[in-house]
Amino acid sequence: MKILLAVDGSAYTGRMLDYLATHKEWSNAGHAFTVFNAVLPVPHRAAAFAGPELVHGYYEEEARAVLDPVRAALAGHGIEAASAHKVGHPADEIATFAESGKFDLLVMGSRGHGALANLVVGSVAMKVLARCSVPVLLVR
Repeated sequence: MKILLAVDGSAYTGRMLDYLATHKEWSNAGHAFTVFNAVLPVPHRAAAFAGPELVHGYYEEEARAVLDPVRAALAGHGIEAASAHKVGHPADEIATFAESGKFDLLVMGSRGHGALANLVVGSVAMKVLARCSVPVLLVR
């Protein structure tokens, strides 16, 4: 199975990793894992002032700061994973990457807002569910 793990470095990512670590069926050799992070874009004026080289370096550093510890944690549990990142709104980038990568399953942590809070402010998880046809496992 081709599995995409959407991560942001938060405590909710940690809960998702704990779930994977405690359910040994996820570490079977038959699964191919990719860890994915969406980096929020730098505002246009700031990007223009800083220049493309500095902005690109910033995006790489931000992604590595999230992806490298997650990959190390997975490796500690016998799960090898590729990694990727995109710049943009997290819900859009996660859904697009899951679809274009032809993943069998998307796994992500969720804060677990109530229905009213999701209605008012929304959530990345809810937006991914609305935009993505890939099956999604939310871990709270």
